[in-house]
Amino acid sequence: MQGRIVKVSGPLIVAENMQDVKMYDVVKVGEKQLIGEVIELRGDRASIQVYEETSGLGVGDEVVSTGMPLSVELAPGLIEGIFDGIQRPLAKIVQKYGDRITRGIKVDNIDHEKRWHFTPVKKPGEYVEPGDVLGTVQETPIVLHKIMLPHGLKGKIRTISEGDFNVTETVATIETADGDKPVCMLTRWPVRKPRPYKSKTSPSMPMVTGQRVIDTLFPIAKGGVAAVPGPFGSGKTVVQHQLAKWADAEIIVYVGCGERGNEMTDVLNEFPELVDPKTGEPLMKRTVLIANTSDMPVAAREASIYTGITVAEYFRDMGYSVAIMADSSSRWAEALREMSGRLEEMPGDEGYPAYLSSRLAEFYERAGIVKVLGSEDKFGSVTAIGAVSPPGGDLSEPVSQATLRIVKVFWGLSAQLAYRRHFPAIDWLISYSLYADNIGAWYAENVGEDFMELRSFIMNILQEEANLDEIVRLVGMDALSYKDRMTMETAKMIREDYLHQNAFHETDTYTSLDKQYRMLKLIKLFYELGNEAVAAYADLDEVINCPAKEKIGRAKYLEESAIGSFDDIEAELTKELKALAAEGENV
Repeated sequence: MQGRIVKVSGPLIVAENMQDVKMYDVVKVGEKQLIGEVIELRGDRASIQVYEETSGLGVGDEVVSTGMPLSVELAPGLIEGIFDGIQRPLAKIVQKYGDRITRGIKVDNIDHEKRWHFTPVKKPGEYVEPGDVLGTVQETPIVLHKIMLPHGLKGKIRTISEGDFNVTETVATIETADGDKPVCMLTRWPVRKPRPYKSKTSPSMPMVTGQRVIDTLFPIAKGGVAAVPGPFGSGKTVVQHQLAKWADAEIIVYVGCGERGNEMTDVLNEFPELVDPKTGEPLMKRTVLIANTSDMPVAAREASIYTGITVAEYFRDMGYSVAIMADSSSRWAEALREMSGRLEEMPGDEGYPAYLSSRLAEFYERAGIVKVLGSEDKFGSVTAIGAVSPPGGDLSEPVSQATLRIVKVFWGLSAQLAYRRHFPAIDWLISYSLYADNIGAWYAENVGEDFMELRSFIMNILQEEANLDEIVRLVGMDALSYKDRMTMETAKMIREDYLHQNAFHETDTYTSLDKQYRMLKLIKLFYELGNEAVAAYADLDEVINCPAKEKIGRAKYLEESAIGSFDDIEAELTKELKALAAEGENV
């Protein structure tokens, strides 16, 4: 069916004679067959957002519907791939067309020619249902790609073959009620439709990130959702890079949504060189990158986070733990606002469309830990972490407020901490995690029985410091009691020696939970023994400047393999502070 353009407004076009199309159908626009998507229907007129530059289009140009919604191709070849917002492979575009995305280009989303070795795990005659794994492909040294039976198919396997195939060749034949159906390694899935699962369960274990302020104070659960809001220059992107590098997810999907091109370049340059601490392979070997930078068409930016979450759900269905980083949802919301304005919809708060909250919820609600489809009991998870870039750091603006109503972890970045060169600049006084209670039992079982007590101790000391800070500013530190001065000194240790973490230091960039636990115990030991010594009339300056305290400050630079050194520091600290207490009692 063919329509005709009657209006062109930037990336939005209106076409008539489109009465047979459906919402979100993909269309081909103009002589160059630019890709577009139907976003509004009024009578026989369709409003279409075009994912490419629309210059040169005019009234009367042809519009042809494909009859299919915007979909992604899911098959071996995703890992290590770099795609734009609608899953066009950027590396292949560079080879074929040059550095800029040429309008109307034709290129397969996944390489249809490359051959992969398919190893069956099922045999002829076995009954299979949607989600069952038919066979595997070793896509990278880290990732075993599981080829699943597509949705809508079930029956007995008639044939299944081992060998080298491209993604469109038949690897198995399924005997169904409607006759024999061929199965290849390639499936397609509409990006705006969540992939089905059996059931969703409550998150009960943390996604360990190696970032001390996150793992200790504001943990995120596997299958959880988090927001990282902060003003320009506060380190949102570096936090997301750190999570992408070190989080204990098996697959990383990184969506650069409307961000600067040089930031995506940093990711592309860093990830192949960074070594995965668990496997020793480059991190890129388990990463999918979706880059829709600020100079790319604004309409494709709106689609990019749906593309990313669909890829994440695909790997979740294999039983993997997946983390998706969206940087940033504010740029995505701006694309939504621009398209809404061009549609002449009634604007909501600050010009954003009235459906901003529901669209954000649609994205974040696709995260979770689920029991996946298939005859086996298998669980997979998607953890979603979205950066928010509020103008001027104003958290009362609509995107931040809509996000906060949905997410359960809030890592609020502070411009003041960033100016003081304290990174990660996560403000411990405004941030929170609603998963801490759910995963407390896991910490007690796997790290230390008193881990959550140590966490409470840290939070209380930081809160007390904030209360005492006003007194210090008014009348000075000398006005405080010795106990309060010990609290202030301990808070300073927590801030400078524990929460401050150098993302670019070889050792400090990642801290295991065991090392975090030992560091926390040392800080608490200093606080308790220091207070005992001061109570026994020991000299406060001698307590604060004891030599072992310096070793606590340097403990974060100890290698993970040298974790036994903490016993020596603990013994030395105990000996020195008890000696000072004994001296005080004798005076």
